[in-house]
Amino acid sequence: KGNMEGKFQFAIDRGGTFTDVFAQCPGGRVRVLKLLSEDPANYQDAPTEGIRRILEQECGVILPRDQPLDTSHIAWIRMGTTVATNALLERQGERIALLVTRGFKDLLHIGNQARRDLFDLAVPMPQVLYEEVVEVDERVVLHHGESGAGTPIKGSTGDLLEVQRPVDLRSLRRKLEGLLARGIRSLAVVLMHSYMWAQHEQQVGALAWELGFAHVSLSSEVMPMVRIVPRGHTACADAYLTPTIHRYLQGFCKGFQGHLKDVQVLFMRSDGGLVPMTSFSGSRAVLSGPAGGVVGYAVTTYSAEGRQPVIGFDMGGTSTDVSRFAGDYEHVFEASTAGVTIQAPQLDINTVAAGGGSRLFFRSGLFVVGPESAGAHPGPACYRKGGPLTVTDANLVLGRLLPSSFPCIFGPDEDQPLSKEASKEALDAVTAQVNNFQVQGPYGLDPLTPEEVAMGFIRVANEAMCRPIRALTQARGHDPSIHILACFGGAGGQHACAIARSLGMDTVHIHRHSGLLSALGLALADVVHEAQEPCSLLYAPDNFPQIDQRLSCLNEQCVEALQAQGFPRSQIHTERFLHLRYQGTDCAIMVSARQHPSTSHSPREGDFEAAFTERYLQEFGFIIPDRPILVDDVRVRGMGRSGLRPEYPPQAQNGPARVDRVTQCYFEGGYQNTPVYQLGELGQGHRLPGPCLIIDSNSTILVEPGCHAEVTKAGDIRITVGAQSNTSVSSRLDPIQLSIFSHRFMSIAEQMGRILQRTAISTNIKERLDFSCALFGPDGGLVSNAPHIPVHLGAMQETVQFQINHLGEDLQPGDVILSNHPKAGGSHLPDLTVITPVFWPGQPRPVFYVASRGHHADIGGITPGSMPPHSTALQQEGAVFLSFKLVHKGIFQEEAVTEVLKAPGKIPGCSGTRNLHDNLSDLRAQVAANQKGIQLVGELIGQYGLDVVQAYMAHIQANAELAVRDMLRNFGGARQAQGLPLEVSAEDHMDDGSPIRLLVKINPVQGSAIFDFSGTGPEVFGNLNAPRAITLSALIYCLRCLVGQDIPLNQGCLAPVKVVIPQGSILDPSPEAAVVGGNVLTSQRVVDVILAAFGACAASQGCMNNVTLGNAHMGYYETVAGGAGAGPSWHGRSGVHSHMTNTRITDPEILESRYPVILRRFELREDSGGRGRFRGGDGVVRELVFREKAQLSVLTERRAFQPYGLHGGKPGAPGLNLLIRKDGRTISLGGKTSVTVFPGDAFCLKTPGGGGYGDPEEPAPVSGSPPHSTCFPERGSVYEYRQAQEGV
Repeated sequence: KGNMEGKFQFAIDRGGTFTDVFAQCPGGRVRVLKLLSEDPANYQDAPTEGIRRILEQECGVILPRDQPLDTSHIAWIRMGTTVATNALLERQGERIALLVTRGFKDLLHIGNQARRDLFDLAVPMPQVLYEEVVEVDERVVLHHGESGAGTPIKGSTGDLLEVQRPVDLRSLRRKLEGLLARGIRSLAVVLMHSYMWAQHEQQVGALAWELGFAHVSLSSEVMPMVRIVPRGHTACADAYLTPTIHRYLQGFCKGFQGHLKDVQVLFMRSDGGLVPMTSFSGSRAVLSGPAGGVVGYAVTTYSAEGRQPVIGFDMGGTSTDVSRFAGDYEHVFEASTAGVTIQAPQLDINTVAAGGGSRLFFRSGLFVVGPESAGAHPGPACYRKGGPLTVTDANLVLGRLLPSSFPCIFGPDEDQPLSKEASKEALDAVTAQVNNFQVQGPYGLDPLTPEEVAMGFIRVANEAMCRPIRALTQARGHDPSIHILACFGGAGGQHACAIARSLGMDTVHIHRHSGLLSALGLALADVVHEAQEPCSLLYAPDNFPQIDQRLSCLNEQCVEALQAQGFPRSQIHTERFLHLRYQGTDCAIMVSARQHPSTSHSPREGDFEAAFTERYLQEFGFIIPDRPILVDDVRVRGMGRSGLRPEYPPQAQNGPARVDRVTQCYFEGGYQNTPVYQLGELGQGHRLPGPCLIIDSNSTILVEPGCHAEVTKAGDIRITVGAQSNTSVSSRLDPIQLSIFSHRFMSIAEQMGRILQRTAISTNIKERLDFSCALFGPDGGLVSNAPHIPVHLGAMQETVQFQINHLGEDLQPGDVILSNHPKAGGSHLPDLTVITPVFWPGQPRPVFYVASRGHHADIGGITPGSMPPHSTALQQEGAVFLSFKLVHKGIFQEEAVTEVLKAPGKIPGCSGTRNLHDNLSDLRAQVAANQKGIQLVGELIGQYGLDVVQAYMAHIQANAELAVRDMLRNFGGARQAQGLPLEVSAEDHMDDGSPIRLLVKINPVQGSAIFDFSGTGPEVFGNLNAPRAITLSALIYCLRCLVGQDIPLNQGCLAPVKVVIPQGSILDPSPEAAVVGGNVLTSQRVVDVILAAFGACAASQGCMNNVTLGNAHMGYYETVAGGAGAGPSWHGRSGVHSHMTNTRITDPEILESRYPVILRRFELREDSGGRGRFRGGDGVVRELVFREKAQLSVLTERRAFQPYGLHGGKPGAPGLNLLIRKDGRTISLGGKTSVTVFPGDAFCLKTPGGGGYGDPEEPAPVSGSPPHSTCFPERGSVYEYRQAQEGV
């Protein structure tokens, strides 16, 4: 590469708002430039313009804008771009059609059937990317050896398959010609099991190319990984985005002579590697922009700071990204961006907040930051375009940003400076709201100054950003405080000191080009070629030669691809990976054996098992020694080392640093004189005590009081963070502290959940995440719980308060209580709740409580899984614990708890627990999670004092109460204004005719209500009885939906409400009553009745559609989506779970590979939603064909009574359960039954639709869908984990 000396090297990050250019000029001189990404009045393309300006200035020749640039002086151009992300966010990609196996036309619409926002009744979901769907007549299934099956064929994984139906290319040709006639020229092809046998997709692709389609994405080529839903979304993203990217690249090339033919042009992919322009595709481009920043801090900070792990904190105008680097790039292989799941290696970059554009609100006594964003347009108030109050405005008012250091690009004509006056005006309006609450509210507090309000918002914003950073590090078993904070992006420097301090970090590293670090990262990155293929081998000595052979084959592919790009072999480095998981679990980890050389008991390429168990132990706290390990994928990453390694000669220091000016900045306690330094004038060894500001044209760094900044030999800024000064907080309510404590209490419950998930062993807790953890005050009242599983909301509080009353003085230090009885606040028996009282020196009674509730896969009873469809008594449902000391005087009572878990076996027809080992392991994990909660609250008490922490537990409950009272007042007031009575009522029925009746009496003066369920039907013979705790959970869920904004979900929600439930009714049955169906079915009817009384929306499907399949060697359970109810401004969502459940469904390919079934159809049930001005959502049709004899059980509702419509809307269609025998006989199974099925039989489940809203004859407004919110697009592993938690 010697001919590149003496030429220009350009690295360009084209962001959403700004384009950053980093250029290394001949002779090693570095030039940087920032310009607007869109400025059509002045130039067509920002990167081309940046290159033109630098060449013009450096070469001293005029280069006209209207002529292509001479490339003879350019060695290479590297680019990261948000073109793909923006096209995805704005849905501005190519028009595409989806080609999918017949029976699955709505598969990507249904997805995993979970809704994204638990409490939004409109169920907003992202649109699919395709415009049309074509069903392909073809089917491949796994070989099962049935009689009459065809000849098996071998897939790429080694599994045997059979072609049930070859592709019907004749009928497909006609359909494809129709697509071309309608102007669709890009296709995504997604066929069942194509990841391991691609021939059908290849035949379809060949036909499409022959017919003249411009772009075809085959899912088997885009990403050959198991699971058709994420693979399908990935293929769609590829077909949708790649043509858009290619158009952009063609336009870019036109700005240069010879269309850049002789210049190496590389683009950054989502995985942090560069690829040639011709290989840059849509599905790998989504993180192209932010990936450069991760490479930038990984290469600069990690080495400069002595290989200490680093948290990257990239805060820009419209988003805040957080990532981690500890010597290796942390990749995830599946993540959602803008609602599209993409299955491809991508850096784990977590978008956690809206950056400087996060909007600021004061709601019901709480300071709230985001998630709504002002965006780039209109932007913050200070941009002079009528924008709202944001974090940037708060920093500006506090003196932490200087308008004079910004260019004059604001206002309608983009020619004015930032406006501090506009920020002040917006802040004054919010301050008036705050002070109205302070003075007029229930507490009679002192008014706050605008500066105190702005400072409060900054502190709440910082705490909100710390929560996901804690989650990201602790998820993998790391302590945030041992990391360095690498801060970059235009807005990060104002928050770095405060965030590092809050997380216990002592060092912040800010690169001298921190405002353009993503561009610098492109200059430092490697060129990457990856090869990956699926596998299904056991990791065992017999298979090691095959694993080695497959790795070396992929290795060769990578080396050849990089040599073809001009890299000598000496500059090529490859790394080999296996995607491993324990058999029977879903938790696969991609591991490299780089640190683990091969042994006599491992493949030649390295000891992957040692690498896997080390990572597993780090993340989950244990390993499973005798469990076989499976290889899911084989992967090789080849890297061509080509990046710049810019060395900065240290600048000599001449005397003290020059103070540019002194300004006034506001900190806790008032304004302080704050010197301002120009970054360009600082040299190695300069030490600057805080407070001070360090500014350059691209960023502002705030060094807070108590911190020290110094300039390193590379010219970077290294800040030593001083310890937190113990600010005294009184127990008197302060709304700013209240918002901070709200985040801290939630963070405690979240961290408890992480420990539980890491240390539990069962699939239900570790992978399905069916658990929740909570913190309670001294009276047992709920303070915070996470995650928000609707059926657990508020129910644990009943359990804790029962134990306080039941045990009284018998609750001692060293005790841990176990309970699951419905009379003691339990929901159903498999949900075991573990409660630890917390004692404090000098206090005779517990000062607070922590608890965790987890769903155990089996605790005995008449059927495996402890969810029998036909139980008639509680004892048939498994082991019962009313108030059991699981730990007594610090000793785990293993013998005693084992005895109770085995006790159901003494009852005729019942069994004791079928998996004692997992029960005991999970109970120990629940105890460990509680210990973590105790430790974290202890730290909080150590910082603030017991009286303050307990006071804020009460304040946060009072705040939730206030939000519910406001809602009830508004509802009552609106009814009074319309001359309507203050009593509302509703009635609905279970399918057996049992009525659920509700009368609500509203008191609009107090903002209170009585919810009276008198007249509800008696306890039933069967298991539809719902314990009292279930009704309370349903009520909290409904109140939170009706409030319509994020509020703390705790005991306070129920404070304004009196609940009357008749004893002996189906909602408060006798202690012996069977309850398993009440938890999953009756809970839904309670929600329907409450929402009907308030007229909030029409009924959703009102059922979870529980389906269980089992025989001697397998068991499978699923719940299935239906239609959501329409509302006053929205159509109901089709094919989604609603209200009290949000469980994800097993991917069709996983289902067929693990269980003896074929999924013949999974699609929307057309016209099953009720008609109305706004239509109800459609249910689904799901058809399973059985390949072995098994027992099928169904537990369903809404088969007789239809989901109601509201205000003239029609009801949704009832559900239907059909058994189709092999001989064609069709039998209706009714709502609840258990039946033996045989090979060739099929079960067809038709789930209910949602009710319609409003008169069907009235036309709905054109949008008729939930309004688009301007929230930032959250993404990354922390977000995926929370979505998975709420998908239970």
